[in-house]
Amino acid sequence: MHEFPDTVRAPLRRTNSVEWGAVMEPFRIKAVEPIPFLTPEKRQQILDEADHNIFRVRASDVTIDLLTDSGTTAMSSAQWSSLFMGDESYAGASSYERFEQTAKDLTGFPEIIPIHQGRAGERILFTELLSSGQITAANTHFDSTRANVEMLQCKAVDLPCPEAADLTDQSPFKGNIDLDRLWELLAGPDGEKLGAVIMTVTNNGGGGQPVSLANLRSVQEVCQKYGVPLLLDASRFAENAHLIIAREPGQEGRSPREVARTMFDLADGCWASLKKDGLANTGGFIALRDTETAARCRELLIAWEGFPTYGGLAGRDLEALAQGLREVTDPAYLTYRADTARWFADALAEAGLPVMRPAGCHAVYADAGRLLPHIPPAEFPGVALVCELYRTAGVRTVEFGTLTLGHDDQPAPHELVRLALPRRVYTRSHLEYVVESVSDAVGRAEELTGFEITGPQAPMRHFTARLSPLGKGRDIQ
Repeated sequence: MHEFPDTVRAPLRRTNSVEWGAVMEPFRIKAVEPIPFLTPEKRQQILDEADHNIFRVRASDVTIDLLTDSGTTAMSSAQWSSLFMGDESYAGASSYERFEQTAKDLTGFPEIIPIHQGRAGERILFTELLSSGQITAANTHFDSTRANVEMLQCKAVDLPCPEAADLTDQSPFKGNIDLDRLWELLAGPDGEKLGAVIMTVTNNGGGGQPVSLANLRSVQEVCQKYGVPLLLDASRFAENAHLIIAREPGQEGRSPREVARTMFDLADGCWASLKKDGLANTGGFIALRDTETAARCRELLIAWEGFPTYGGLAGRDLEALAQGLREVTDPAYLTYRADTARWFADALAEAGLPVMRPAGCHAVYADAGRLLPHIPPAEFPGVALVCELYRTAGVRTVEFGTLTLGHDDQPAPHELVRLALPRRVYTRSHLEYVVESVSDAVGRAEELTGFEITGPQAPMRHFTARLSPLGKGRDIQ
């Protein structure tokens, strides 16, 4: 563990409001792979063949892939070395013992259950904790979280804090839950239906914004008063901890690991996709305090994922995760990641792209609705921007607007496009290419048109939908 020495930060040069001085990556690159470069005409052909759904585009046809930060991490040399320690025994593998101890030391939870990724944890936990007709309340349910709640015939209610409504508001913790609305929900006629409160840290569906310790403590008080379990989606726990240290009064000087432990101590349980802050390509865990609940979850795990000491993972995956959970709380790594996201947001804004402020760590969120006001939410302005960025430069991003987060025929709160930052994969030069590409796309904003869905309309339709472009200026009846 180490802090950035002064020599790491190069002298800054400015272009208008953007600092372009280097913040050096706190690692060296030991392996590389080639990047494909296709012509705009070829990329347009690929988009047409993919029915304008970026998830249908092959990775080999993408130049810079900012689709997601999930499972796209470049692992460290220590992680690659740990793969050879993998114990592939079906039951009682030593790799699980190392993974379990690492997770216990980090979180303080006595019950650690391995899973292959976060949505598996959601399915198992919600099946155990929720009954048909109940409600879950969250700062913002992510797409898979909402789907797993609704598949159990329950209702997912989002209660984002008021500051989250303004994408340009500089409030430091726009990932917080609205405590007044949570109290109102519990005190009202639906209060008895509340089966769990879910806090996603950081708030991915809400623009990658962090949650403060003060907000988490207040949520814990509410949950304890009414006897409702408080669960964390802790997929980006380390990044949330870093932003707490940087932004919350009284937390400066603490280590990311200390702050993360405080977050975990406030919850009754959690799940995490460790494809994010586990710094690995697959895996996750459920962590609980209650032994009986954990035992019932393990029975479901056996049916759906695998034996409790491997949970759908290979022993080598468990070894890589154990090492990744130690590396991810390195202050130098987290500082670099936050600085990169902040610089990237500033550079994109200077290129003419409206972005959400302040930047988090794992992504920059662009306001496609503001860039493309002539495209209504029902015609998916985010999809229009995503397709244009790919056609222009082979940059793959993802829509986080009405296609992904709209529900019950209601548009999403904002028409966002997420430019995710895979961990330890791209350098500043790669992101400068993206900035230049965005500038080109922004110059053609008025020419872009909306889209309609031609099928299918699945619960998580953004993964499989086929889309067709609409004519310019088409009116929605």
